[in-house]
Order: sequence, then C-alpha cells, then structure tokens
Amino acid sequence: MTTVATLLGLPGLRPHPSTPAGLLGRAVTRIYVTELPDPGRYLSAGELVLSGLLWWRAPGDAEPFVAALAAAGAAALAASGADSDGIPGDVVEACARHRLPLLEVPADLSFAVVTEQVVLALAGAADGARKRLLTAAAEDAPLPVLLERAAAELGADCWVLSAVPRVVAGTAPLPGSPAEPVRRFAAAHGRPTAAAGLTVLPVGGRHPVPWLLAVDGPLSASQTELAEELAGLVGLARARSRATAGLPGSGAVRAVALRTDGSTEAAAVLGELLAGTTFALTDSGDGAAQALVAEDGSWPGNWAAEAATALSTVEPLLAAERLLAGFSDPGPMTEAEGALEVARHALSVAASREGTVAVVPAAEVGVHRLLLAGVSGDLRAVLRRRLLGPLLDYDAEQRSDLVRTVRVFLECSGSPTRAAKALHIHVNTLRYRIGRAAELLGVDLGDFVAQVDVYLALTAGS
Repeated sequence: MTTVATLLGLPGLRPHPSTPAGLLGRAVTRIYVTELPDPGRYLSAGELVLSGLLWWRAPGDAEPFVAALAAAGAAALAASGADSDGIPGDVVEACARHRLPLLEVPADLSFAVVTEQVVLALAGAADGARKRLLTAAAEDAPLPVLLERAAAELGADCWVLSAVPRVVAGTAPLPGSPAEPVRRFAAAHGRPTAAAGLTVLPVGGRHPVPWLLAVDGPLSASQTELAEELAGLVGLARARSRATAGLPGSGAVRAVALRTDGSTEAAAVLGELLAGTTFALTDSGDGAAQALVAEDGSWPGNWAAEAATALSTVEPLLAAERLLAGFSDPGPMTEAEGALEVARHALSVAASREGTVAVVPAAEVGVHRLLLAGVSGDLRAVLRRRLLGPLLDYDAEQRSDLVRTVRVFLECSGSPTRAAKALHIHVNTLRYRIGRAAELLGVDLGDFVAQVDVYLALTAGS
C-alpha cells in the first residue's frame, strides 16, 4: 500500500513542519492536479491533491478549498507557494484545522515530474488490474489504448466524453447521444451518476472544459474503484497531451470568435468546440478567443445551431455566466484578417442578445455595421450630429420621438403602412411625422441616397 509517508521518499516532496507525523500513514490511491477554488465535486477518497495555489488570492481563500479536500477524504495536499513567501499562512492553518497532511513542493519542481513520480510509485505498489492500468499510463499509452486495456479489465465498454459534448475516444460506438450523459452529470452537480445505462464519472485534471468517463452498465464496488482509477489516469493523459492544429498555406478559411463572461478560459472552450475541424487559434488581445478554420468539408452547414446546442449543454459545468460566439463566411486565406474582423463584429452582436448562449453567423451582421466599425467613435459622433442634429435637438426640446420614427420607417424599406403598423400609429400620423422630420433634416426621405446617409447616421450611435 502506498501512503503519504511512502511518497516522501520521492525527490522534492517534503512534509510541511506543521504536519503531524501521525497523519502521514494515510493511503494514497491516485494523484489529482487542480487549481479550482472549490474542487469538491471532482475529488474522491485517497487522492494526493497537487496544487500551485493559483486559486489563492487573499487570506480566507484557503478554507473552502481545504474543507472540500477534507470532506472528500483526500490523503494530503501537496502545494507549491502562491508567491515568493511560500505557502500562505491561512493554507497552513486550514490544513491543521482539518487535519489534512500538507506537503511542500519546491517552486522550481515541475508538476509533471511530481505527477510522473507519483504514478510510477503507485504502479510499483499496485497489483492486478490496477497495476496493469497504471503501467499503461506510466508508459504514456495513447488514450484509445488505455481505454481498450481498461475495458478488458472491467469487462465493459468505456468512453471518454467531452462536456461540449462529443465522444473523445471509446471502445465501441456510444449508444445514443453524448449530450444525455453530460446533462445528467451536470444535473447531479458533477458527481458520479447513472445515465442511459452508463455509469458516468468525472475525469481528473485541470482543464476549463470537463471530460467525463462513461462505462457501460452498473458497476460493482471493485469495478467502480477501477473506473475511478481509470478516470484519474485519463486526466493525466489529457494533461500530457498537447493539441496540435495547423492550416494549409492556401485555400478557403472562415473565422470564429468566442467569449466567456466568467473565469472559464475562452480558448479552451473554442478548442473543444472546433474539435474535428482543421483550425489554428490566434491571439485576439482582448480576452476573447479566435480561430481560423479550414474550409475543407469538415465544417457543418448548420454550425450556428450545433454550436449553440453544444454550448448550452456544457454551460452548467463551466464557471461562465455567458457563452458568446460569432463566425464569418468562408473566404480565401489572403483575406483572413478581414474574416477575423467579421467574426469579432458577429461576436459583438451576440453580446447584445439575451440569454446565456448566443451564436451569430456573419449573415446576421449588416454590412453597414461592418463599414461603420472601421470608423472611429469620435468621427461617428461628428457625422451623426452633422446629419441628425436638428432632429436630435427637436426631440430633446419637444420630448418627441422623431428619430425612432425615421429609423423604423427606413428599416421598413420606406413603407408608411408597415412602419405605422410597427409603431402602432395611424398611417396618416406616420406620414405627418416623416414629413416633419424631412423638413428638419432638409432632405427628401423618399430619395434612396438620402435614406442611406440618414440610416448610417442613425446606426452610427448604436
């Protein structure tokens, strides 16, 4: 049996002076890396929790984190200092209060090295099925190979699901849609659950978009223990992998921009959302994530609806208040920068819509919006005042609403009947107001060129 004391023989790990020796005999079953401020839903008994304390900002932050570890039966917390002063005092105090062993990890020691050392130590102490799985993980077996070995030990098919949702890997075709087990898991607040004949567990590891392990059928106690071990190993395999993506030097591309209102990393969500396509992430510089996607036949024609459905499924599992996306039409690689601008403006339209999820294609972004977007705010204000000044002043003095009347009239293609209906007024009243507005502006609102100028001025302020 591997214990906390056993792991102290590994290079780099040492007990914090505040940890009583009597607590070091706790059994360690696996390692879990996290920077979540409250990882309780993802923890299970016997885990050595490894953290760089990135969640710690000020005294008081430690209590919910340590309490979650203690409640889950974690074997110990191995931490590196949140700053140059080492492990914060309230983390030390919280561990002492909850009788949780605290280990120190030197700041210059890579978590990848610690993780590999612990996995190998566990593999050396394990036997039977668990040992064979740990050995496969230590050999850096690809995820499909790891699942095949686990399925043979469990006697049941296994799948790794992304919460986007999609099937990342599996030993057989998944019965039904991956969305159903993801929704059931979300409804269970991230705890292991049964869904559509599957047992679903959280995959360990630090990543903004959760992965889940699904095993066919109900599991016995020993199978559950092995499945939990597998879920931790899948998390390690995910942490070791590095997504690679690239675009050809020519051909058609389209751009996608995504923003999350919250702490969830937009790039992680976008990468999961675009899985299965050929894409390259680029830097937006404003907190949004953006990507260029090759138009190689992998892009579905109804991506807006599919993306909205996928984001709606994953949203309950993310630390995000809203998920917004916009994308461009396809175009040549030479016009990639323009496509990215279109995607960003589509994203701004999505931000103006209601709801927690909004996906806007380029077709829903008016050309006039794109043209105005290239004009500075100061210049837009000057142009708006030059064309609409008398009308704006009249509305302010008379407390009327001629500006809105003119806008609705133009958006109804200059039809008095349609505009009157939209404004809930008589058509004669509408004609009088439009005539008065034309007088004030000194233009003929029936003239197409004048209509374009006035409409651009109206939209310049929105």
